Amino acid sequence: MSPHASPLRGSLPPEEADPAWGGPAPDRVASRPFKVLGIQQIAIGGPDKARLQKLWVDMLGLEVTGTFKSERENVDEDICAIGSGPFKVEVDLMQPLDPDKKPAVHTTPLNHIGLWIDDLPKAVEWLSAQGVRFAPGGIRKGAAGFDITFLHPKASDEFPIAGEGVLVELVQAPPEVVRAFAALR
Repeated sequence: MSPHASPLRGSLPPEEADPAWGGPAPDRVASRPFKVLGIQQIAIGGPDKARLQKLWVDMLGLEVTGTFKSERENVDEDICAIGSGPFKVEVDLMQPLDPDKKPAVHTTPLNHIGLWIDDLPKAVEWLSAQGVRFAPGGIRKGAAGFDITFLHPKASDEFPIAGEGVLVELVQAPPEVVRAFAALR
């Protein structure tokens, strides 16, 4: 395989993943004091969550496992699930409480992606030191009860690294999720 060829679909990179596998070089990984374990959630926004439910719940069979409303975050959401156990992925179906207020959870249909993080405080400290911009609010409890924080979708002069238009939620993985992902290695 050439150094720039893609690995076979479904292949897992070796422990010391390199750029040929699409991952960072080993020397860049060694200094990172946390791990992104997997996808925790995908948040989908629309003006009317009943229309979202028609596809995701009625047609695709996702289970509604909870709801969340927040004036501060201008959101009314249904929390749905795909899969089970530590590999369950949350799919949030969101509509704004007030379509004229911000945050406008419905204006970007793929509102944000959530990533399981093994050590959220270390991740925030390290990423901030690297110039990553975070959205206001700091680490706080999220809709599903886990500690969360968001990477800002837009960079600034002070913080030149951001989501390039995508809001990214970092979610503290509970111990059972950390163990399950460690067992995959």
